[in-house]
Amino acid sequence: MLLLVTYDISTETAAGKKRLRQVAKQCVNYGQRVQNSVFECAVNFSQAALLKDKLISIIDPECDSLRFYNLGNNHKAKVEHVGAKPGYDVEGTLIL
Repeated sequence: MLLLVTYDISTETAAGKKRLRQVAKQCVNYGQRVQNSVFECAVNFSQAALLKDKLISIIDPECDSLRFYNLGNNHKAKVEHVGAKPGYDVEGTLIL
């Protein structure tokens, strides 16, 4: 399934900047950054649950926020890209 993860982390303090780096690092482990604070993650149900738990444990809910959008397995009809930074196939081959 495709899970869209968005976040807004307060970076007014050094601790906030650290949380921002930690959240981004976890998201990179599961998916592809498509905008500054937006990741597309091709995951199964258990990976999605694990990612959510990790991110929730990092943020400060008093000043940070997370949003998770489950686009499911038929996500190709639900995602449209226009503009710079060409899209990618989340199910395609990854070249490192």
